[in-house]
Amino acid sequence: MSEGSLIFGHHAVRAMVARSASRVIEVLLVDERQDKRMNETRQLVEQAGLPVKRLGRKDLNHLLPDASHQGVAARLRVPRQWNEPELPDLVAGAGPRPLVLILDGVQDPHNLGACMRTADAVGACAVVVPKDRAASLTPAARKVASGAAETVPLIRVTNLSRTMLLLKELGLTLVGADEHGPAMYHQTDLSGPLALVMGAEGRGLRRLTSERCDVLVRLPMEGIVESLNVSVALGVMAYEAVRQRSL
Repeated sequence: MSEGSLIFGHHAVRAMVARSASRVIEVLLVDERQDKRMNETRQLVEQAGLPVKRLGRKDLNHLLPDASHQGVAARLRVPRQWNEPELPDLVAGAGPRPLVLILDGVQDPHNLGACMRTADAVGACAVVVPKDRAASLTPAARKVASGAAETVPLIRVTNLSRTMLLLKELGLTLVGADEHGPAMYHQTDLSGPLALVMGAEGRGLRRLTSERCDVLVRLPMEGIVESLNVSVALGVMAYEAVRQRSL
């Protein structure tokens, strides 16, 4: 994300102001909107002492074409960039039971944003994605993430298979989601150091990624559809891990 890039929508902007106000260059508010929600956002921004720029809806539409911006956006400074060599330190710093999420070729920015949001909610120490053929944190992804893109390290790796081997060396069990997995997800031990591995929309896990997993698990599917959306499946599995860790 380059200097001056934008996030948009009330929730995403409020989350950024609350968590990382120092990264906000300015907040853009559409003049025509004076409803309760807009007033609450404006008040939060003013309390944080951040610059506010007022503009017309057409101007914001021009900056964010085809985006449901709700009349509010924020221009951000370049965030902290996480690099592949930092992954071991992130895992080591996450305590005795680190949780890493691996997304194998998820290309839809909305799905990436939803997965980042889940990662934040379940306390994942990192989300790992391949550098090639995978979504990046576009403004749309950041909006769906609702601030989680600013709190969870996203690490893009050159060789996903090699990174999975590294995580095994660090003591994590790699559990992959596969519709033909021999084990049910809730009958699998997810309580220890763990990496959940999710495949791309439609095709699922690639062959080598699947082979690198220690366990392949499936979610019950009782209807006519063959699989769940990747962000939904991740949420189901991640919260099963949370449940097991709370016992």
